[in-house]
Amino acid sequence: MVLLYLLLLFMIIMWSFSFVLADIAIELSPPLAVALYQYVIASASFFILDIYNKFRSKKKGNINEVVESKKEDKFSKTDWELIVISSFATVSIFYLVQYTAIGLIGPSLPALFICLLSPIIISILALKLFDEKLNKIKICGFSIAIIGAFLLVSGGNIGNLMPNSPNFLGYLLALLTPVLWTIYTIISKKITKSKPDPKTNIKIIKYISYLGTVELLFLVLLYNQFTIFVNNFFNLQLFLIGIYNGLGCYVLGYWIWQNSQQKLSSSSASSFLYVEPFFTLMFSFLFQRSEVIVLWNILGGIIVLFAVLLINHK
Repeated sequence: MVLLYLLLLFMIIMWSFSFVLADIAIELSPPLAVALYQYVIASASFFILDIYNKFRSKKKGNINEVVESKKEDKFSKTDWELIVISSFATVSIFYLVQYTAIGLIGPSLPALFICLLSPIIISILALKLFDEKLNKIKICGFSIAIIGAFLLVSGGNIGNLMPNSPNFLGYLLALLTPVLWTIYTIISKKITKSKPDPKTNIKIIKYISYLGTVELLFLVLLYNQFTIFVNNFFNLQLFLIGIYNGLGCYVLGYWIWQNSQQKLSSSSASSFLYVEPFFTLMFSFLFQRSEVIVLWNILGGIIVLFAVLLINHK
């Protein structure tokens, strides 16, 4: 269990830096093209891993075992439907929304929104979907979270949430990201609960990567960004960011997240997201990225952090 917690901490540090790298990348290429770049790398990594595993199995003469394992772990039609929905929620739509928000309001606010509001939404849905209990302390925590969430989202100024605000679109898109992340988390937990085999986690991530790459390619073509994507394909800076975000944050990071969802309660695993935006804020200042974040946003984040600690108190 200690190793799992250390892996979660490592994942959070990786993810927190990815917001800053995304902010750098979208200065060089449009958000969709950046997202496609990293998912081409992620999908290629899975493809190479599949070829390696098949070659190793044939070499060892374990073909029958592999066939039997596939039969036992076969996804149902409902599972595939959920995986397709998840691919939209966590790849194509998610990165279009998140990277556009980062480009508009900087990396820290989107990180605060997704990391501090997602645990609240996940905890609420888990009460219903996974029979996780509600008590007086949790009710108190949810009440405090409402106050903190208002300060976090509005920055103490309700005008920021008005359509005439210069940052309205950025705030709106950033607010969509915790909803999309919650959809992915709930769906993946629902699938893995019915399939205890640890290999199920990596399979879900792999299929979401493949589907997400196709979806992103379609969107890139739709928005006439394919030429930009091809022209930037050998840009060293974008390549390194794509390796970090695609191979590190997605392949490795999502495997750690999936594994934690299977072994821990929804609220316990989500609690590691609380510190991510503060790492992002630190990295953002270190790399001198432009921000619209104010003291009230940070204060609201601290209040929400306190609230989610209450919600997860045992």
